[in-house]
Amino acid sequence: MKRLSISRTALVLLGLYVVAAWLLTSASVIALFVAAAAVFVAFKVGFAMLGGLSQPVPDPPPAGELRKVRIMYRCSICGTEVRMTVANDEMPDPPRHCQDEMDLVTPVDDL
Repeated sequence: MKRLSISRTALVLLGLYVVAAWLLTSASVIALFVAAAAVFVAFKVGFAMLGGLSQPVPDPPPAGELRKVRIMYRCSICGTEVRMTVANDEMPDPPRHCQDEMDLVTPVDDL
């Protein structure tokens, strides 16, 4: 887990916020420090979430690279079954048998 780091600038700004709020209001200093810490944590979490969303999507593997799959097909005419273990795509086109495309047998949840 990444350790929460607080810069010197952030600490100075939070301290100035607490002093200014204490001078302008009648709130206690402890309550203002708690509020400042809550705002700091909320900003850190928010910026971390936005930073996670801004990461680019990884490039797909090269065109010639094969992926591991586990897909079963069955010929609807003669009943021949084929298990595909590697393919160039995660969901490849079904193979042809008896001049027709084979039917997908693998449940969709397993893909």
